[in-house]
Amino acid sequence: MDPLLSETSTWAQFWDAFELFRDPLLCALFAGCALGFLSVYVVLRRMVFVSAAVTHSAGLGVALAFYAEIHLGMHVEPIVGAATMALLATLLLMMDPTSLRLTRESVLGMAFALAGGAAVLVGARIAQEAHDIQGILFGTAVLVDRPQLLAVATVGSATLLLHLWWFRGLTFASFDRTGAMVQGLPVRTLDAVLMISIGLMVGVSARAMGALPVFAFSTLSAIAALMLDLRLPWTFLLATLAGAVSGVGGYMLAYFYDFPVGGSQTVLAGALVLVALAVRGMKQLVTRTAN
Repeated sequence: MDPLLSETSTWAQFWDAFELFRDPLLCALFAGCALGFLSVYVVLRRMVFVSAAVTHSAGLGVALAFYAEIHLGMHVEPIVGAATMALLATLLLMMDPTSLRLTRESVLGMAFALAGGAAVLVGARIAQEAHDIQGILFGTAVLVDRPQLLAVATVGSATLLLHLWWFRGLTFASFDRTGAMVQGLPVRTLDAVLMISIGLMVGVSARAMGALPVFAFSTLSAIAALMLDLRLPWTFLLATLAGAVSGVGGYMLAYFYDFPVGGSQTVLAGALVLVALAVRGMKQLVTRTAN
């Protein structure tokens, strides 16, 4: 068969069944944009493992919701479990561990390991929902339903609007803490807003898309943008676009080449880092040649 006709037929099939793919694509778009925006804070404030610990905690929350339904007869929406555990982990990570003679890295490591291990143990008691646990860990955005989309879209839109509204204060408090205190800004409140935003967004996104792509959106998007050495507003914009491209483009890649969705979105996010690295190298080469 002619490859061109095969490709056209594949696109035709995609558009014919677009209603099936619309919600996952929109979910990937909202999650990618919001997490891509937040990723600049995550990377520049060296909170990469905060994102990892929170995503695992969200997975534990979903597993606990299933466990409560199956063994305790209590109906708990999985997305509520994910958001609740993600917020609890975020609040834990906001605490100052020095009073316990611990470093923040040790608390992050403990939260990451315990949440991941507990999710596996709880998952062993809910065998009939094993596919959902696998989806939480590795991503299965093809299964996004309307309530999950609404949760991701609502939290994502609210997060972006709030952060754009308080952009100057949040960036000032995040990247020049001493200066912000001197200027009289409520640094602790702004820190709390940032951490809760990350916790909520990671929680609802991990339930809908899986921990793997959510972690990629919230780290690799900023790494790609930061490679280009642009001013901070442009870095946030490019990180947001990188997250959106990774989410939507990764889903399309998975559809056309029959790959797992979460893996495709994660690999595409990593590929954008390589593209940014190549662009950075070309810029440096042009600058050296011009000089």
